[in-house]
Amino acid sequence: MRMEFPVLTGTHIRLEPLEHRHVDGLIAASALDPTLYQWSAVPQGKLEATRYIDTALALRDAGTAVPFATVRIEDGVVLGSTRFFDIERWAWPQSHPRHGRQPPDVCEIGYTWLSRSAIRTAANTEAKLLMLTHAFETWQVLRVCFHTDARNDRSAAAIQRIGGKFEGVLRSHRMAADFIARDSKRFSIVASEWTAAKLRLVQLLVRSAPPTYPS
Repeated sequence: MRMEFPVLTGTHIRLEPLEHRHVDGLIAASALDPTLYQWSAVPQGKLEATRYIDTALALRDAGTAVPFATVRIEDGVVLGSTRFFDIERWAWPQSHPRHGRQPPDVCEIGYTWLSRSAIRTAANTEAKLLMLTHAFETWQVLRVCFHTDARNDRSAAAIQRIGGKFEGVLRSHRMAADFIARDSKRFSIVASEWTAAKLRLVQLLVRSAPPTYPS
């Protein structure tokens, strides 16, 4: 089944389909402060960055992920990465209006990380607005999920701030960045909640600090 790889463009950042040409940008973004990534598997150095992109592209080609490089519009600097993944298409019966559609029915947003200079700017809020708008309004998904390491209180608070509803804790859910079987807090936004969530994201974006960075 053909998968689309869109470019999602906002005011401050652009989400470009992740490619090998982004290797050097990812290396530079993650090298600024590796201590930020206690809870996330973020590539350090060329070998890890190349493997990171190889894995993302393999999942893309399998139809289960759409990975992006997060790029600052002002100067084209790569700030990090994010992706749609765990993309599902349900087996609707022929009589159902959703039968035979190509876009996903549900997906997850994750693998999100940013350089030190992009944290507490509009970059993450705008990326979520772009991705959720695409998911709910172009793909017309029924649900978008988010998971975070149960120890990562900052990430959990950020997901709730954009409208994610807490569903519970999945025990020993995934391998953590520190190579243990981590518990994951699960959140979601469903289609009926999107209008309110979008309004909240727009308001947060307006209030966000402009994405200015040290030279």
